[in-house]
Amino acid sequence: MVTSSHADELHDVCAQAARGIHDECASVLAPRSQEIGNKEEAVSPLAGCGLALVDLLSRQAAQVHSCYRASTTGDEPTLSPPPVGQAQALVLKRLDDLISIAYAKFYAFLFKDLPVCWRQLYTDASILKFCFTLLYTPYVGRHTYHLRDLRESRSSSGHKPSVVLSPPPCDLGELVKILDLAIILAGAAGEQRGRRWIDQALGELQRAWVEVDGENGLPLIDRSPKRLKLSTGLNSHDGLGLEERYGTTFATHEPFTPPVKHPTKTVDALSMQQFQVHMDRPQDPKLGPEPLVLRRAIEEWPALSTCPWRFPSYLLSRTFGGRRLVPVEIGRSYVDEGWGQKLIRFGELLENYIDPSLSKDKAKVESADESRKSPSAATAPPVAYLAQHPLFSQLPALRSDILIPDYCYTSPPLHPADPNMDQPELDEPLLNAWFGPPGTITPLHTDPYHNILAQVVGRKYVRLYSPLETHRMHARGKEDGVDMGNTSLVDVGIVEGWDDTPVQDEETKVQQNSAAFKDVPYVDCILEPGDVLYIPIGWWHYVRGLSVSFSVSFWWN
Repeated sequence: MVTSSHADELHDVCAQAARGIHDECASVLAPRSQEIGNKEEAVSPLAGCGLALVDLLSRQAAQVHSCYRASTTGDEPTLSPPPVGQAQALVLKRLDDLISIAYAKFYAFLFKDLPVCWRQLYTDASILKFCFTLLYTPYVGRHTYHLRDLRESRSSSGHKPSVVLSPPPCDLGELVKILDLAIILAGAAGEQRGRRWIDQALGELQRAWVEVDGENGLPLIDRSPKRLKLSTGLNSHDGLGLEERYGTTFATHEPFTPPVKHPTKTVDALSMQQFQVHMDRPQDPKLGPEPLVLRRAIEEWPALSTCPWRFPSYLLSRTFGGRRLVPVEIGRSYVDEGWGQKLIRFGELLENYIDPSLSKDKAKVESADESRKSPSAATAPPVAYLAQHPLFSQLPALRSDILIPDYCYTSPPLHPADPNMDQPELDEPLLNAWFGPPGTITPLHTDPYHNILAQVVGRKYVRLYSPLETHRMHARGKEDGVDMGNTSLVDVGIVEGWDDTPVQDEETKVQQNSAAFKDVPYVDCILEPGDVLYIPIGWWHYVRGLSVSFSVSFWWN
């Protein structure tokens, strides 16, 4: 058995979590009314779930914590060895029941109105499920339970050493999925509640996994002998060039590149003071500051140099060999018929959608090559887009590869035409990831904040329309109860003849009047890696991925 300091740390982290959840449940089940100073003792949000559910969670936490104590001091007769067979399945079923009950409440509320108790119940039950399942894997080192140990413990305790079923092997991806779902669906019950613990646990798990499995544990897509030296650290200075260390980059093929007809003003990177002047002294005071492309503005980012996102193997190494779960949009655009969303593993996103040349499946690669030669709707694979997702709060390892641009700490003006669009001031910029293959489209829309769009991998085409032209943007209304007023009915790709996707019935009149829309003034640009685009609040913009593209947006006000 591999003895690992990371495995020991992971064991202790899980033991503390199980104990902490049990103690919190106990405080709800046996509340104390005395005052501490002049304040009553805080009641856990779990109380909102009802005593029956809290009691069920408490009993599972006690069971899991007992297993962790037994794994450390297995010679104590008062401690029970971990359950196997039907007993193990019962613990997992009870935890799954708690997760399902909590998740069912998610449908009864808008997420912003969802009582925190249900998010916490979902998160705590997920943490316990992770901790319990982890004990049957090699990633807690010497603390892992083995079939021989279980038989011996049964025999020494006087139980008949009958046939003991070995726990089913746990797929590492399924183990990671438990916590990813808690982050994506429940927000991990907040930054201070479950998110911090999950980040720590997954960090220790990744380090323990590397020590135990090394490259033998990586999927085929991630194996790169003599290049990606996981065991010595991703950023080690081993004398190898980036290509030697990480292998091939993403394909740079562009199936279609729109012409830039009205170039956006472009300058080299500005200082904070110069950028503030750009916003404070617009050419047209009624319009306010205009869009601006800043070249070489993020060259110091590790994502462009020492931690290069343009290499698939690097991104896979930061996502458990592609096992991390991410939400993606399926379809050309979120306003098209047939558009949908689903959760998939990061490696699946890379291999099946982003760059099929990474696949070991020869037929899949050949099919992708044919679709590039003749990208008809009948042969082209569906488009998948990791769009507007807070990926960096989910994956802190990638967050450390980027920096918040200084421009986000300037003082931008209010909306030039509609004060109702202005939002309460943000404490910190809102970060979102945009990662997809060629042909991804974000339809013509406007944002409620100022936006710095940073291009890290590949190229993107962006077209922008002034907020003073809002009355000509044909804004949508409510659709299926969702306010779509920030999105235009006009499909720029269809108006320009770049796309032949059939329009929906309610859009026909708008599209037939495309000649009039073509008269609306705009500016456009193509973003290269290292560029950032400043999009002032209220500016309508259409974004089209030309090649494999990875961008980061920063909303601020």
